[in-house]
Amino acid sequence: MRYLPHTDVDVQQMLEQIGVSSIEELFSGVPENCRLKKPLAISDAKSESELLLFLKGLAEKNSKTSDWDSFLGGGAYNHFIPTVIDQLVSRSEFYTAYTPYQPEISQGTLQAIFEYQTMICQLTGMDVANASMYDGASACAEAALLAIRAGKKRHKVLLSQGLPPQYRETVATYCRYLDVDLIDVPLQDGVTSQQELSALLDEQAAAVIVGYPNYFGQIEDLAAIAELTHTAGARLVTAVSEPLSLALFKAPGALGADVVVGEGQSFGIPLSYGGPGIGFFAVRKKDMRVLPGRLVGETVDQDGKRGFVLTLATREQHIRREKATSNICSNQGMCVLMVSIYLALYGKQGLRKLAELNYAKATYAKNQISQLKGFAIPFAGTSFNEFVVTCPEPVARLKKRLEQQGILAGISVGRDYSDLKNGLLICVTEQNSREQIDRLVLALAGGEA
Repeated sequence: MRYLPHTDVDVQQMLEQIGVSSIEELFSGVPENCRLKKPLAISDAKSESELLLFLKGLAEKNSKTSDWDSFLGGGAYNHFIPTVIDQLVSRSEFYTAYTPYQPEISQGTLQAIFEYQTMICQLTGMDVANASMYDGASACAEAALLAIRAGKKRHKVLLSQGLPPQYRETVATYCRYLDVDLIDVPLQDGVTSQQELSALLDEQAAAVIVGYPNYFGQIEDLAAIAELTHTAGARLVTAVSEPLSLALFKAPGALGADVVVGEGQSFGIPLSYGGPGIGFFAVRKKDMRVLPGRLVGETVDQDGKRGFVLTLATREQHIRREKATSNICSNQGMCVLMVSIYLALYGKQGLRKLAELNYAKATYAKNQISQLKGFAIPFAGTSFNEFVVTCPEPVARLKKRLEQQGILAGISVGRDYSDLKNGLLICVTEQNSREQIDRLVLALAGGEA
């Protein structure tokens, strides 16, 4: 807090109002043996200017993405954020991010959520979208629970091994104490093996969950997977950790997906040490009643003027616990607003051009690296933004070597995929210049970038 306005007189008046004479009496309910008997071991108070300089010094000890040539991805992506987003989210119409239960005083927030839902539906090719998921991983887990509820007596969820590891771990956490069987579907050439999937699907399968793109940046054949899934009577869930890809590749809904979830951080939300995120969640109309979170609808008031209301809100998590439709409680209002502004600013054509730029830069980097001695691109399929490279030396040593040149080369995938122990996941976005990519290639080859 930058400014504490309470004077000694203010404090005394508040104490008197609640019927105590001192701060010590206010905390009299705390047992003596739990109280600190000496002053806190902190320095004396500083003036505002001194404190700001001190905090600035602490902040400068942290590295920023602008200090490095960063090629990190794996679910959190470094995209440019227009300055206007910060300006608009500060307007008074949007000060509170909490769920707008009172429509008469929440029209700004309600409209932002409505527009967000509309744009997510357009991106995903689905009928209905909500606005209250914490991040892509928890949205994916909620999708697994939706499939179990909708599938009634079905209790198996098939998870592609190409699904981001954090997503799979979150699904496992959500389902740990439920009657749900989680089954891994192996990969073939970096994408879900259709042969293995076909063998694992049976009448007990409630859902198949795949990444689109998957963790390796590979574009899955959703149409073929959807056909296999639907033949078995299960739902196809796609998890999209990099939604910018949806501006370039066919929408999951058009390819047969029943549920589309993902992470919206790419759309105007800062990296900020990996958070906050925003999970989006879109379904067909048939699943609207089992959709977690909240839905905002458009209506007219008694004078015939356009207005917005909270149409559907699942709140039974308070009494139904693990059997609830959802355990999402907080509305991601501010993040929803940032995503809405970002998508509206770029528009359909702008997003397409941005996606094409990302694709072109990543393809250039992939082609350049594939020509280096000892390096190889293990997967032949189409990829977006990121791709896996197998390296001629241990990844940990390679990353350390490149860090000394100011380059964050990527993410080691060997921890989660033992058959790729020398695999490096490299991500390229519009924020990476050609000069940065060329420095990366030179450094990988052993030169000085």
